[in-house]
Amino acid sequence: MTITLARSHTIYSMQEVESAHEKARALKSAELEAFYEDMLELGAERFVTVPSSTEALTPLYETCPNFAEVLDDLTRYLALAIAGGAGVNVMPVLLLGDPGVGKTHFGKRLAAALGTEFEFISMNALSAGFVITGSSSTWRGAKCGKVAERLVRGKFANPVVLLDEVEKATGSTQSDPMAALYQLLEPETSRAFHDEFIDVDLDASQVFWVLTANSLDGIPHALLSRMAVYEVPPPSQEHGAIIARNVYKGLLGELKLANMEDELPENVVDKLSTLSPREMRKALLDGLGYAVAAKRTSLVPEDVRVKADTGRRRIGF
Repeated sequence: MTITLARSHTIYSMQEVESAHEKARALKSAELEAFYEDMLELGAERFVTVPSSTEALTPLYETCPNFAEVLDDLTRYLALAIAGGAGVNVMPVLLLGDPGVGKTHFGKRLAAALGTEFEFISMNALSAGFVITGSSSTWRGAKCGKVAERLVRGKFANPVVLLDEVEKATGSTQSDPMAALYQLLEPETSRAFHDEFIDVDLDASQVFWVLTANSLDGIPHALLSRMAVYEVPPPSQEHGAIIARNVYKGLLGELKLANMEDELPENVVDKLSTLSPREMRKALLDGLGYAVAAKRTSLVPEDVRVKADTGRRRIGF
């Protein structure tokens, strides 16, 4: 049986927060003052979680079968953490693959397996680094970045933070999103991460970084050197059958369809296994709707209505 072990880790200095709180009062910055009050109320300690056994990652070999190479390495790192009684010490991971091979889904499942929280940041939508580093409290509409938000208001010091499509991040002369990553992806400098809004150093050294990219174009070599890069293949048809069954079971629980059969018929699995996992979910949602409307407790192949492929095949969740 695998259980999640947790130890306490200090994220920030309460003395620094108290000092910053006084300054905010003097400046009459209500929003900043309220954030410091939250920091003081929540305290500086957060959990660092470690599963008690490497078996915590075993289910991911089935739900994310095309990530076996990544899982092999993570299993070894987890074994080291368990043997030494420390946190999982792993380089930031870059998942390289075509759009939709299941990279975000893998990040979510990894966070669940490690017993921690998950934060998704779309780098494609970033026109500046403010979403990561926060913006100065002197600016109108200023607020803290997503990293600080997760560390301060979350329960864990080691959340899985997924930076999606990092190669598409763009910046300006004022704020470059890549610049923040040089500090955050380096263990030594991430211990004193500075969010522009709260102006208090945060220890982000326990964050589990997962970055995704469709290609290496646009990612500086100096940033790549801070990461372990894995090429993620699309699921094979055999993998597709496994994924279809898992997606189906997940939907039954999500939709609370207790009257439906627990297992997919093989002829339905055969039809689904050639689809991308994203398409599988859509096809299964529609198929379950057709089956329920027909008052059946099991899907038939006719329920899986696949639209013609109008473009490049996208495999993923």
